[in-house]
Amino acid sequence: MARMNVNPTRMVMTSLKKKLATASRGHKLMKDKRDELMKQFLELAKKNKVLREEVERRLGEVYSNFTIASAVMSPQLMEEALMYPTQSVDLSVSTKNVMSVDVPEFEFSSAQEGADNIYPYGFAGTSGELDKAIARLSEVFPVMLELAAMEKEASLLAQEIEKTRRRVNALEYIMIPQLEETIKYIRMKLDENERGNQTRLMKVKDMMLAEAILEKQAADEAAMEEYERQHPAG
Repeated sequence: MARMNVNPTRMVMTSLKKKLATASRGHKLMKDKRDELMKQFLELAKKNKVLREEVERRLGEVYSNFTIASAVMSPQLMEEALMYPTQSVDLSVSTKNVMSVDVPEFEFSSAQEGADNIYPYGFAGTSGELDKAIARLSEVFPVMLELAAMEKEASLLAQEIEKTRRRVNALEYIMIPQLEETIKYIRMKLDENERGNQTRLMKVKDMMLAEAILEKQAADEAAMEEYERQHPAG
């Protein structure tokens, strides 16, 4: 792993150590978030599978009834029967937060001309299969909205999982090793400089000691000469 291009000083090393500690904490938090997202995504995927199978089964029944109704009714009569619906639906979308991901929630309310009237036609000229198709379609509509919200939530969670996974990998395989390698390099350089300083200090000490010895010898010789001069032999 390539190290960072920095000056090998103690101040820089202290700063990098703080960054490494922050990156390590962030890495742990991101891993925990990724694992929790995966757990929720898998649970959501199971629910989504069950709900999708239910919706497909119900829609299959609706399509089957419509197919039979289309076979026994003329296209013009079918179009006239479904031209003016008696219901309208108000759909509102809100969001909920799942592990810092805003996912949609759908709520709807229906307004009807009649309290229990979901059929926009009279029963005289239409098929009973069309009645069944309309009734089943009315029943499956809320489930379809729930499925749509669930699939959108799964899609958003999958995107967040991928984003979190990339961040975890960037921290684990790039940033943290790079910081560790740089700190190791700075520590080695500082140790090397310290050893060099100690060597220089020892040399200076030896030179000062040698100089002191020479000065003492010179002082001793000068004192001896002065003594001999003041006390000549004989």
